Amino acid sequence: MANEPVDMIMPMLREMRSEMNEQFSRIDARLERFQQRMDEFEDELKSVRKVLVADTLMSKLVTGDFDKRISVLEIDVQRLMRDT
Repeated sequence: MANEPVDMIMPMLREMRSEMNEQFSRIDARLERFQQRMDEFEDELKSVRKVLVADTLMSKLVTGDFDKRISVLEIDVQRLMRDT
């Protein structure tokens, strides 16, 4: 009769450990899914940054080229006005 409480406690502790291990496994699986989503998000963010950089460079090229053409035209107009 003296061993009776000990005989009850050990199975209960094993059951608790088993339940805790199940919960930890679920948490690990959720964290893994979350990490995958974060990795995908980071990849998308990198892609968006690359697009923005490319767009900025293209805008600078177009604007810079446009400014050069205007400068050339202004010089031509000044030369024509001087000659007349």
